[in-house]
Amino acid sequence: MKRVDDFRLKFGQKEYVPIVVGGMGVDISTAELALETARLGGIGHISDAMVNDVSDRRFDTSFVRDKTRLYRHNIFNADKSDVKFDLDILAEATRRHVGATMEAKKGDGLIFVNCMEKLTMNGPRETLQVRMNSALDAGIDGITLSAGLHLGSFGLIADHPRFRDAKLGIIVSSVRALQLFLRKNARLQRKPDFVVVEGPLAGGHLGFGLDWAQFDLATILAEVIKFVKDEQLNIPVIAAGGIFTGSDAVSFLESGSAGVQVATRFTVATECGLPADVKQDYYRANEDDIEVNTISPTGYPMRMLKSSPAIGDGIRPNCESYGYLLDGNGNCAYITSYNRELALHPDGKNIKVMDKTCLCTQMRNFKLWTCGHYTYRLKDTTRKNADGSYQLLSAEHIFNDYLHSVEHQIALPA
Repeated sequence: MKRVDDFRLKFGQKEYVPIVVGGMGVDISTAELALETARLGGIGHISDAMVNDVSDRRFDTSFVRDKTRLYRHNIFNADKSDVKFDLDILAEATRRHVGATMEAKKGDGLIFVNCMEKLTMNGPRETLQVRMNSALDAGIDGITLSAGLHLGSFGLIADHPRFRDAKLGIIVSSVRALQLFLRKNARLQRKPDFVVVEGPLAGGHLGFGLDWAQFDLATILAEVIKFVKDEQLNIPVIAAGGIFTGSDAVSFLESGSAGVQVATRFTVATECGLPADVKQDYYRANEDDIEVNTISPTGYPMRMLKSSPAIGDGIRPNCESYGYLLDGNGNCAYITSYNRELALHPDGKNIKVMDKTCLCTQMRNFKLWTCGHYTYRLKDTTRKNADGSYQLLSAEHIFNDYLHSVEHQIALPA
């Protein structure tokens, strides 16, 4: 009977433990979590979501405070088009976060940064280019392109000296998306080093519509693996979304996946950036406490706990401090919804916005509890304490359970 430890993820001549811990923002996939994953021989992710704020919390910089002060005059203005990110500061924040993480790296694994195309930041092309180039400057092992097709992203870093050295990969949810990406980037003569195929049971934003339940990871994965093989592309394909046990992982590895990407079980790791009380909410969740809704301003459906305080919260848009989802014209779907409700309640009191949420502020404050489909099973991975709380687990414990378990068994902590 095979275990995950019987397989290896290969990049060229080098081999790694085939476990990738996904990039959960905002600093939920902390540097500590990524470093522990790399130490154990796998691939860990940090996220560059809201990296200015992450830098402030990690290094005591004042990037968010300074930006708020600069645009204070615009706080009550419905038009956010003037709110811009200073690209030099964005570069510095990224280099600090990535650089400090890479300097602390030990072990034989790798650390990647998860880079979301949907963080348009009122300058989609410029801000994305700065984030990717700065991560490469700071020595990141690789970049995983997420939250969008990234058809032009490779081109934004094609002139960087590490363009053909760092591992570059893309997340897709269909073979068609991969075909489109390859076709659009053929002129660069630079294929992805890996492809993550994310199924409909993943946490957070989904690459599907509200018909997500009609799809399944195994089918999509088989289609992508067949395409890669038929085209003789020699690109490792990594399965993601709903892989809860080591036995789940083995089933995908045996079917041709080069590795598996997991995240849900690591949300309750001690190294994870979620506050301790929120981790307990994840543990307590039942299956009917989880929903897929459309409140994200990105336009993607998103899976979360129904008890998330962000749902229905009519908080004033705080783009002057954050504004990571502002499009190139300074618009955001939440701002539109908020202004609609403000027109109905001009006193600004008792405003509830049900159709969208202020993703930046709510994620920064850990009030939007995105989660994977199997979050309700987390309580079965640990022990209940005498006070009714659940025992938190170390990333090493979770990682090793994936690595060695058989027959869908889950090793409880001592």
